[in-house]
Amino acid sequence: MTTHLRMRTESQLLTSSRARRPEGQLVLWSGGVAAARAAGKMPVAVMADNAFSFRKLLDQCENQELEAPGGIATPPVYGQLLALYLLQNDMNNARYLWKRIPPAIKSANSELGGIWSVGQRIWQRDFPGIYTTINAHQWSETVQPIMEALRDATRRRAFALVSQAYTSIIADDFAAFVGLPVEEAVKGVLEQGWQADSTTRMVLPRKPAPGALDVSLNRFIPLSEPAPVPPIPNEQQLARLTDYVAFLEN
Repeated sequence: MTTHLRMRTESQLLTSSRARRPEGQLVLWSGGVAAARAAGKMPVAVMADNAFSFRKLLDQCENQELEAPGGIATPPVYGQLLALYLLQNDMNNARYLWKRIPPAIKSANSELGGIWSVGQRIWQRDFPGIYTTINAHQWSETVQPIMEALRDATRRRAFALVSQAYTSIIADDFAAFVGLPVEEAVKGVLEQGWQADSTTRMVLPRKPAPGALDVSLNRFIPLSEPAPVPPIPNEQQLARLTDYVAFLEN
């Protein structure tokens, strides 16, 4: 599956018969696409539990949107597709999808707005806000596994970023950045071979191995090996790390 921006033209959406469904598609449906269209509903893809299945599910949802009558998919398909783009850290496709979802569908399905609010936090590189927004919603059973995977991928990515950006960071700030209680966050880094000073409440990251930041579906690859960053004042640490994320991604 290509991760480049998919610009769907009107002709692509209307000539849906040309779009081919991947072999072995996992969907909850009966009677085929024709029967689903006759009933006014499109099949909703089954949830997945690993990276390969999530990517396959993304392909299925994209095809379902292309094959939808008039190019208008169902809210569950839009919800899964938007959440999967966020999981892939594919903000271009997420933004274009959000723009083309009909306003009436957005207003009638609050979950879509909830998913997009998570996307806004990602766009702003607001790591603590990503966790807060995900945890603030009661997701449907078709979207919840994707949002949980997104939260976990964000947390792994935050761990990796801190390990590369800092020689030390205050435990409370680190916990906020990875979205965990302080004790749980410190326990996690100790298991990874990091150090923590209970007197100063500082976490001392261990430098990652080359290429270690190629994290799951996020495709995050460091541009270069940065120099160690010395401790800085408490109130500036999260802002500094956010700037570092922006530097590496651009």
